[in-house]
Amino acid sequence: MLLSVFGLGLVAPACNVNAAPCDTTSADYTHCIANLYRQPIAQWPAPTVDADVKWQEMAALPAHAPAPPDNPFTDAKAELGKKLFNDPKLSRSGQIACASCHEADMAFADGRRVSFGHDRQSGRRNAPSLVMSGYSQTLFWDGRGAGLEQQAMHPIIDPVEMAFDIPQLLQRLNSDAAYSAQFAQVFGPGPITQQNTAKALATFQRTLVTATRNTGFEQLLRGRPQRMNDEQLYGLHLFRTKARCMNCHFGPALSDEQFHNVGLSYYGRKYEDLGRYEVTGKPADVGAFRTPSLRLVSKTAPWMHNGLFVNMQGTLAFYNMGMPRPRPTAQQINDPLFPSTSERLKALNMDKDELRALRSFLDTL
Repeated sequence: MLLSVFGLGLVAPACNVNAAPCDTTSADYTHCIANLYRQPIAQWPAPTVDADVKWQEMAALPAHAPAPPDNPFTDAKAELGKKLFNDPKLSRSGQIACASCHEADMAFADGRRVSFGHDRQSGRRNAPSLVMSGYSQTLFWDGRGAGLEQQAMHPIIDPVEMAFDIPQLLQRLNSDAAYSAQFAQVFGPGPITQQNTAKALATFQRTLVTATRNTGFEQLLRGRPQRMNDEQLYGLHLFRTKARCMNCHFGPALSDEQFHNVGLSYYGRKYEDLGRYEVTGKPADVGAFRTPSLRLVSKTAPWMHNGLFVNMQGTLAFYNMGMPRPRPTAQQINDPLFPSTSERLKALNMDKDELRALRSFLDTL
């Protein structure tokens, strides 16, 4: 059986469902499990996932994310995109760059619950890491951005973020001789356009996967397991089995690219956020948010769409109990928009040693 690795033009062999079991009563149980994951990926034990989950095997990452046919990757285009990404000229005030909320040393997040934008306005949601953004078919927590090229302009024109408008942005860029020359080199002669600005920014974001290259997990996927110890590899096993993480976090990007309600919509209360529903208008999407990649997850605190989870141990404790399952008040019983926590989330009953091992694995990402 072969599983397609999305967007990579590769195939990965399915896991070994016949992997020899380890004796759970043995003092060497953790070491035995760890050794299973020191084998090639094709020989790893199969994950524990629900029958309807179309999971894909974990896989190493290439030098950049796959590019669409109308925006082929070039190094020169990526360099132009990097310059734009770090340039506050893209904001009305001339003080806010894309990098202001997506900092390289914070896995292209910003470490805040919510970011500050134009005139120090606070955003509504946590700034997600952009490291794996090139693998997402829909961007933002609610999926309103259809691919990187379409997403690139959203923060620039958002009144809370960079608060600019496209005509003035293009006027500013076209009046800059250095930008005019660089755009001409990349895209050919002519004025700087919105489409080419978006293409350059998108191309740079597709290179951000290189930030994962030196992690212990990426080295494991490349056949070099020496940087992961027994506890970390046991945590990988738990991630794939008892912890049920691979129901939503799989493939090279460690995301199913779906939207799930994890019980944090705060419906009818402070911090209320209806999530995907604001895009689709479907009651089933109330409180649903896109599954984030877990690559470099230990660098992207605070977590969740609202940035309210600041401690990894506490975050894992919530998942261990199956996440919150709000109950409607008497006034909400017949409310068609009252959200339901996803059935993917279940009480896990993991003990402290298992939670510690799982945390140790997450640190290798």
